[in-house]
Amino acid sequence: MAVRAIRGAVQLERDEREHLIKQVSELLTAILERNRLQIDDLISVLFTATPDLHSEFPAVAARQLGIVDVPLLCATELDIEGAMPRVVRILAHVETDLAKSEIQHVYLGAAAALRKDIAQ
Repeated sequence: MAVRAIRGAVQLERDEREHLIKQVSELLTAILERNRLQIDDLISVLFTATPDLHSEFPAVAARQLGIVDVPLLCATELDIEGAMPRVVRILAHVETDLAKSEIQHVYLGAAAALRKDIAQ
C-alpha cells in the first residue's frame, strides 16, 4: 500500500451555496470512483477556493458525502491576475495500491483547461 496524492478541480458557474456543494460533491465522487477508492482510503483532503467564492466551505460537501473522520482543510487560492474565476481545487492524500502512473486526476468542465497535461 502506498500513499498517493490526487489532484482535482471544478469551475463553478456561480457563487451559490447549493451549487458549490453539488459541484464539489461531484468532483469528490469522481475522484473516488475513477481511482477505485473508498472513503476509508482517504488520509486527508485539502481544498482551495479562488478568492471570489464566499458562499460555503468546500469541505461541507465532503462532510455531506459521509467523509466525517478524515482531516479536511480549506484555504484561499492565490489571487493571480487573469486566473480562472470561481474554481475549487482538491489535493487528496490516499492509501492505494495504484502506481503513480495509474492515478486519475479529475478536472471537471472548464477546469480541464487548468491542467491539460493530467486532466482525465
